[in-house]
Amino acid sequence: MALDQSFVGRTYPPTTPYEVGREKIREFAEAVGDANPAYLDPDAARTLGHGDVIAPPTFVFSITFKAAGQVVQDPQLGLDYSRVVHGDQRFVYVRPVRAGDRLTVTSTIETVKSMAGNDILDIRGEVHDESGELVVTAWTKLVARAAEEA
Repeated sequence: MALDQSFVGRTYPPTTPYEVGREKIREFAEAVGDANPAYLDPDAARTLGHGDVIAPPTFVFSITFKAAGQVVQDPQLGLDYSRVVHGDQRFVYVRPVRAGDRLTVTSTIETVKSMAGNDILDIRGEVHDESGELVVTAWTKLVARAAEEA
């Protein structure tokens, strides 16, 4: 069954703040195999003009995808998550994510469409710091595959 088009534009409440830690940044950088000193060494980051280590660009995926869970789990939307695959991801940064940031994410459904029986959902996650400044916007595309016919 196609998702309800009236959900386009629906915004969900901001998440509780997520505190970005140096160790989390280091673990993520190691997991993705990026040894950029700005991600691992506070002195190297300061030499590059940052107050502390910064996070790799895809670091915020973990918090924006978790925030998108509010959308996915909305019973009124009716998304069958057992059929969902991650279709695409993109980020637009205002500034790097830094150790010590306390970030919240507000998720908004940007588009809902059906194509070849699949439901396609685009979710925009706006990531703000504790002063309310926008840090990054992330777009997540989810595809709910069509149910197989019996």
